[in-house]
Amino acid sequence: MKQAFKNKTVLVTGGTGSIGSEIVRQVLALGPKQVRVFSRDESKQFALQHEIPDQRLRFFIGDVRDKERLLLAMQGSDIVYHAAAMKHVPACEYNPFEALKTNVLGTQNIIESCLATNVEKAVLISTDKAANPTSIMGTTKLLAEKLFINANYYKGARNQVYSVVRFGNVMGTRGSVIPLFIEQGNNGGPLTITSSEMTRFMMSVDEAVALVIKATMMIEPSPQAGPGNIFILKMPCIRIKDLAEAIRDEIAKRRHVPPSSIPIKTVGLRSGEKLHEDLITQEEALFAQETDGMIVVRQGTCLPHQDIPDVAAKKPITLADSSEAPLSKDALLALLKKNKFL
Repeated sequence: MKQAFKNKTVLVTGGTGSIGSEIVRQVLALGPKQVRVFSRDESKQFALQHEIPDQRLRFFIGDVRDKERLLLAMQGSDIVYHAAAMKHVPACEYNPFEALKTNVLGTQNIIESCLATNVEKAVLISTDKAANPTSIMGTTKLLAEKLFINANYYKGARNQVYSVVRFGNVMGTRGSVIPLFIEQGNNGGPLTITSSEMTRFMMSVDEAVALVIKATMMIEPSPQAGPGNIFILKMPCIRIKDLAEAIRDEIAKRRHVPPSSIPIKTVGLRSGEKLHEDLITQEEALFAQETDGMIVVRQGTCLPHQDIPDVAAKKPITLADSSEAPLSKDALLALLKKNKFL
């Protein structure tokens, strides 16, 4: 693995975010020549610079909407991780044009900058909300995925590859549900859930990024025009109500109060929100292969001169179905403690 990153220059857009900063940390451990953090927030860059005092780090203030800035920052880069995005569903619902500019046009700017600077590998960090989307956020991320995959047809004779890594909710990221529940519980409640039936796929930040790195190892740049892959990371399904109850019960235990003293309140679905997410669509499952820790969808393998796979002969991967058994509350509590949230 270290050989793949040795003497490489890696650029991470959204490099001060929860996912982007963990990509920075894990890539630095693999011996690159330089890691470039590209983001808009100078305060977060200042904090990360002091958290990771590594001479191989470079910090670039910029926005993925600004192609001219991207071109300058990307010069000499070998690997690009595109983690910058508008990721909150309600924010995208109420600011759809802004979501379009960042998640779609920003992704186009990334691709065109990679083409212009001959980047070897480009990996888009995506979300399960792009599978059968019902929200602006999911729809823009689906289009971003399509742009990245089909960029492999734009590269011509360049020795490049464009791929996508898709996963669900990542534990503890900014604005996510676990820190919200903990804060609400510590304040005496109520813990607010949108529906007692809601489920989500979830994994830790370091697990997600470790699999992003693994996916990077599985792709090789090629001048051959061809489709890229979508790497869909396997993760457990949880029921949000069970998560709230596990956090509430643990906080009540530590405060020596009955769990009933910390209420849980149902507030209803937010705009654009789904009850259940899908990791993979039924159509994608036809071209998917399971590996250790992930599902790989080999895009565009069904060309006009090829036979369409026999749906009856190939059983779709059932991880597409959010109805797989959610983790128990005991397993959830163990997961929260393992990742040091409680």
